[in-house]
Amino acid sequence: MNYEEIFRQRGGAYHRAMQQWPDARRDEFMNVVAQAQPRSGDHVIDIPAGGGYLQRYLPNSCSWHGHEPCASFREDGALDDGLLPLPWPDGFADSAISVAGVHHLDDKRPLLAELHRVLKPGGRLVLADVHRDSAVARFLDDFVGRHNSTGHAGRYLDADTLCDFEASGFTVERAVRTPYCWWFADRGQMGAFCALLFDISRIDATEVADAIEASLGVVHAGDAIGMNWELFTLTGIRTIT
Repeated sequence: MNYEEIFRQRGGAYHRAMQQWPDARRDEFMNVVAQAQPRSGDHVIDIPAGGGYLQRYLPNSCSWHGHEPCASFREDGALDDGLLPLPWPDGFADSAISVAGVHHLDDKRPLLAELHRVLKPGGRLVLADVHRDSAVARFLDDFVGRHNSTGHAGRYLDADTLCDFEASGFTVERAVRTPYCWWFADRGQMGAFCALLFDISRIDATEVADAIEASLGVVHAGDAIGMNWELFTLTGIRTIT
């Protein structure tokens, strides 16, 4: 299944999880914003945008522009649209951010080509997604894939993605596997969030929390619990020519 097929089916559950626990993934969004280095007056595009969760972490002086092909994330009665082409003119954006969506694309090069088109020369692209060799990839394909409604077989990032960046007209500025946590008030909240986010309905939230602890591990900070997570963050600069 491709991105649109998956999230037409389970985008609504994903969106409800993000609405109910909007700060759980704060560290994730703050990391990509820091890499994008937005400046006052910049146009920042977000693709695929889900329910627009990135927007609240950008400086108020920036203009956020999101594109999400699946109406299941939205509450405005909009119809589904295609992921590509992107809905902006050539050289529109100062930076582009993509968080945890492209591992559902078999071939990422058409999206990279469109991002190159809509970015200004010298514009920055930050692509953060799961690395092929990570514990997160194994958790998603093994545990989530067994228990959610659509299965899970990610097309994850690796060294070949850097080649795709360069072939698409980007100079790779940074490529780092970044560990951090998703944060919750307690273990029950952690299990409930992930059950809803990944549309896991075949087992209960307690079993989801058990699997998280066994597969990814957790940390404790005061009264909060952190679920270990990691994304591979690639930052590229659109070539001037």
